[in-house]
Amino acid sequence: MIKLDRQGEVFILNMDDGENRWNTTFVREFSAALDEAEASTGPAALVTSSTTEKFFSNGLDLEWRASKGEHRGGDREAFGKEFMALMGRIITFPMPTLAAVNGHAFGAGFMCALCHDIRFVRSDRGFMCANEVEIGMVIPKPELALFRHKLPMNTFFETVQLAKRWSGNDAVTAGVAQKSEPLETLLEASIKRASELARLGANREVYGKTKQAIYGENAAINQPHGPAYMLTNPAAFH
Repeated sequence: MIKLDRQGEVFILNMDDGENRWNTTFVREFSAALDEAEASTGPAALVTSSTTEKFFSNGLDLEWRASKGEHRGGDREAFGKEFMALMGRIITFPMPTLAAVNGHAFGAGFMCALCHDIRFVRSDRGFMCANEVEIGMVIPKPELALFRHKLPMNTFFETVQLAKRWSGNDAVTAGVAQKSEPLETLLEASIKRASELARLGANREVYGKTKQAIYGENAAINQPHGPAYMLTNPAAFH
């Protein structure tokens, strides 16, 4: 389901399971790959992509969720908690992370892409979309918080309320992604950018703590006080 390779200072995590739909087995294999990358030392960065040209990740494994008995997707009861924990781990992963979105990224797949520091998207095809409202689901609050932290306000509203499908240059213009590339050069460009940032991952503790300050408990962006008060009273915010 998950393949992890290394090219210089860049770990390349490839989702390798067709449409790359999320189930508990998929979550655990993804997490195991992160364990290996995080255990490394020295400069490092992570690029996440897919071996399937059409799909980065097509969201939740609905067939598995609806099935009965044993299934390759694993423990159904454990999924919700473990998936959310994995997304929280990716967004605070202690090295630069880049999602090379080479195809469709729906629902959980879109969440995964947004949890990375940077997103490069395929220019010619592929949508990124939070499609919960279209399939009769209310977006969970942790997912809404992710979208609000990662997306400009107008883009946030169109994403969560109108199920807007973002692609290519439109995704870049809207602030969903940082760059679009043809499929032929997407992974190469992603690895190049990750290589440029890998030096920041040499100090895992600092890089991880900075992300925690942005996205973790009592995140600086969510403080009730304005920056002027915080800057003049720094001792209160250690």
